[in-house]
Amino acid sequence: MKYPPVHYHNYLDIEKLLNAQHPKSVEYQKPAHDELLFIIVHQTYELWFKQILFELDSVLKTFQQPQIEEEQMGRASARLERIVSILKLIIGQVDVLETMTPLDFLDFRDMLYPASGFQSFQWRLIETKLGLRVEDRLAYNQSPFYKSLMEDQQKEMNEVLNQQSLFDAVEKWLERTPFLQGENFNFWDTYKQAVNQMFQDDINTVNVNTRLNEEEKAKNVKGLQESLKTFDALFDEKAFNELRAQGHFRLSYKGLHAALLIQLYRDQPILQTPFRIIRALLDIDETMTTWRYRHALMAYRMLGQKIGTGGSSGHKYLADATSKHKIFTDFFNLTTFFIPRSKVPTLPKSISDRMSFHY
Repeated sequence: MKYPPVHYHNYLDIEKLLNAQHPKSVEYQKPAHDELLFIIVHQTYELWFKQILFELDSVLKTFQQPQIEEEQMGRASARLERIVSILKLIIGQVDVLETMTPLDFLDFRDMLYPASGFQSFQWRLIETKLGLRVEDRLAYNQSPFYKSLMEDQQKEMNEVLNQQSLFDAVEKWLERTPFLQGENFNFWDTYKQAVNQMFQDDINTVNVNTRLNEEEKAKNVKGLQESLKTFDALFDEKAFNELRAQGHFRLSYKGLHAALLIQLYRDQPILQTPFRIIRALLDIDETMTTWRYRHALMAYRMLGQKIGTGGSSGHKYLADATSKHKIFTDFFNLTTFFIPRSKVPTLPKSISDRMSFHY
């Protein structure tokens, strides 16, 4: 035998695993049946967070390189998609936790102060390594988010905050995307005309809609015109950077152009993996938002308007974080400027050939 025999029980360290649950209600001699479920679900979360960080660190290492080989791109895409699958799985764990009723939770809740899910170091690492910035976070008890962590964790978190996030690394990768310009390639001008026409058609549709009153029409037209103004900035670097400084965009001018090109021409062989990367990042943001939303609803269901065990506003804080704590918002907003496939400008053969594997 090449390697010595291994037993399942020892390999998985089952003894330590099954003895890692220490209910406070038992310690205080007031056993609450559902506390074991509460502990196991949260320990399982942390195990999955560990796996997410393992995958995320490997993807970060890939994207932080000045040049990325094609085979590494496929691997990075697969690992991002694995993160999405894990996030979908942990959303399902909320269903299990919700088999515990509010009265069951109240049997041991007072024994947990001031412990809170907000103190999950691994979840905060995931958010930070993905690219959630300090200034984009909700204030928690009037203190920076990392102040709720243990002292050694605060030190590590501050180190991570000063490192390149996945958002930063992906932005640099996008900026290196070729095909943005070419000989006699007037793509952006043609595309701008097509989008302008699309917005004008939408405005015309609103103006002739008999179900809307004049005030509603004016409001809808104003919204479309504001969107069109933002779109115009996509092709005016100075205007774009002014809007970016105001928080309308986070990606750089070149990075956003590249992301748009990848989305529009995702069927081109060389852009299929980059498209999968962008889609996986969208899915990660969406599933993290969904998990936060389910968590907020669960807190509302369990606690009503009570404050959280960590001293936050409970359900309200979680609900507000759901809408605010997003990272790849630019990828979502890009769809505002998508046009039907039939109207996407045809690429010159010289560029189309370069995007094909047979080139």
